[in-house]
Amino acid sequence: MAIDQPHDLDWRDGVPVSRRFDDPFYSLQDGLAEARHVFLGGNDLPQRFRDGFHVAELGFGTGLNFAATALAWRQAGVTGRLFFTSFEAFPMAVEDVRQALGDFPETVPFASTIEAALDGRACVDDLGITLSVEVGDARQTVPAWEGRADAWFLDGFAPARNPELWEEALMQAVAARTAPGGTCATYSAAGAVRRALDAAGFAVERRPGFGRKRHMTAGRLR
Repeated sequence: MAIDQPHDLDWRDGVPVSRRFDDPFYSLQDGLAEARHVFLGGNDLPQRFRDGFHVAELGFGTGLNFAATALAWRQAGVTGRLFFTSFEAFPMAVEDVRQALGDFPETVPFASTIEAALDGRACVDDLGITLSVEVGDARQTVPAWEGRADAWFLDGFAPARNPELWEEALMQAVAARTAPGGTCATYSAAGAVRRALDAAGFAVERRPGFGRKRHMTAGRLR
């Protein structure tokens, strides 16, 4: 994959902000802590990790969620392989990713893996972890995907700004590509998001959000 037109950005207190969606890529407070609270905690990780565990994600962004997951996997000491597949329509330039992750020293061990995935290699293996980035509109790439995820990170931009990534049809495709008993989590607590996940077959619950956000959403496939 070659990034012909990288995501156009502004920077706010060191955090990349999408000009296309007028929304930051992660919390202005602490993006790594947010990833751990929302996406790891929301999917009951690392407790559920096992050999062959597969995480899928809508919105790769800077790769921060991947780095948080890879760190948790290594720290959990699970024997075997972790798979991480992310669906991204508008990849960031490698130099922008490098700048963003520079604020999170813990991500250094995985920076080269993230950069390789964004710089021409669709699938990257790194000591028991396989990262794949599927570039294109998730409304096409997710239904075409032949994998099954044990956990989904639903990390598109805010539903009001990026409604395409929260459509009912896409949530149904997510559910269809979720392993039995699989889970999902998102920072969003919007009613339309919760209703779409419920209609797709997830038992949805509202949980405490990160930082200034009062609530987030977690779900388990019924």
